[in-house]
Amino acid sequence: MNATSTTWQHRDRPPRLERRLDFADYARTRDFLEAVAKASEATGVYPDISFGRTYVNITIHTEPPATDIDPERTAFAQQVDALFGSVNSASVDEAASCEDHGHESRH
Repeated sequence: MNATSTTWQHRDRPPRLERRLDFADYARTRDFLEAVAKASEATGVYPDISFGRTYVNITIHTEPPATDIDPERTAFAQQVDALFGSVNSASVDEAASCEDHGHESRH
């Protein structure tokens, strides 16, 4: 759990991990949600997600009768962290590339 302790909140009743992620605009939020959907399909871990235009709340629950977060869910949380980083860096890189070429970013 150490790798996720600075970004995820560990709750005990019921056992779960929670995190809020903020984005600069809706396009980044949408890109992130699409990436998480693909990761969920690939891993079989389906978190509860709520979102608005520029934020996403994610809750990763344990499967009953588990009494603590299992390694599979901790790994999924780390994957979500990586997706968040890649969506943000891709958006920044894209905006810089568009500015360099005289185009406006789609974001």
